[in-house]
Amino acid sequence: MIEAHALTKKFGSKTAVAGIDFRVEPGQVTGFLGPNGAGKSTTMRMIAGLDRPTSGAVTVNGRRYRDHRAPLREVGILLDAKAVHTGRSAYKHLLAMAATHGIGTKRVHDVIELAGLEAVAHKRVGGFSLGMGQRLGIAAALLGDPATVILDEPVNGLDPEGVRWVRTLVRGLAAEGRSVLLSSHLMSEMAQTADHLIVLGRGRVIADASVDEVIARASGTSVRVRTPDIAGLNRAIAGPDVALSTLDDGAVVVTGLAAEQIGDIAWHARIPVHELVALSSSLEDAYMTLTADEVEYRSAVVPTPEEATR
Repeated sequence: MIEAHALTKKFGSKTAVAGIDFRVEPGQVTGFLGPNGAGKSTTMRMIAGLDRPTSGAVTVNGRRYRDHRAPLREVGILLDAKAVHTGRSAYKHLLAMAATHGIGTKRVHDVIELAGLEAVAHKRVGGFSLGMGQRLGIAAALLGDPATVILDEPVNGLDPEGVRWVRTLVRGLAAEGRSVLLSSHLMSEMAQTADHLIVLGRGRVIADASVDEVIARASGTSVRVRTPDIAGLNRAIAGPDVALSTLDDGAVVVTGLAAEQIGDIAWHARIPVHELVALSSSLEDAYMTLTADEVEYRSAVVPTPEEATR
């Protein structure tokens, strides 16, 4: 388990993390999201003891990282897959790490096999592709068979098979009762993998809820309705927070009321309804809505070829 209480980090006059509180529970995958500059990396570095909090505290399994006698057995961390001696082989790198904690060679062979590195285990890491480097980083994170696992962008550089492997791996770790904190910018992958989400914006927690709750809160209520009496439906559902818009195919989208409410109103008003479907947004849509005012670095709008020639 990871617990943060009033966790704050300042770099000079800049506040990177502003008094955040959160828990990463055992038995689930917690997605850690936020725009660039939101404070995710700083937070993960404080969890790993690489940055000292300005105030507040964060613990892993009840203790600060530096207070664990055998930290590799408590928490496995992948923050930078490139942080490896490039002249060593994958096997030698893992063997050196294992030696610091009295971990046997059998476990080294086990994680090499788990990560699919058998064919390159004795090759120098300097020649690894980005994807193979990620696999080595994950193997290193799991070396001590830890109860808590933190993975920052683990699918970066992996092919589709590798992405699926990571998804299956982290789900399996959570199913074993471990705490998994997973950071990624791939919303489609996060939607398939995470149970819970913590979303940061400008160093503050702007969402801490299940994936379904985050999507529901950010997207609001939208319902597709098809009826031969659009005018009658519009009068029946009229209200200060209700809006109706007509689609090209003749159906309408109603916002501000749930499908059940619309159905009840239409039935009481004797308005025939031929279609009634609650529309759900994607996690990407919900994330963009949540972080719309939290983006520190914005890209310029690139004109289309048609606009550029006007």
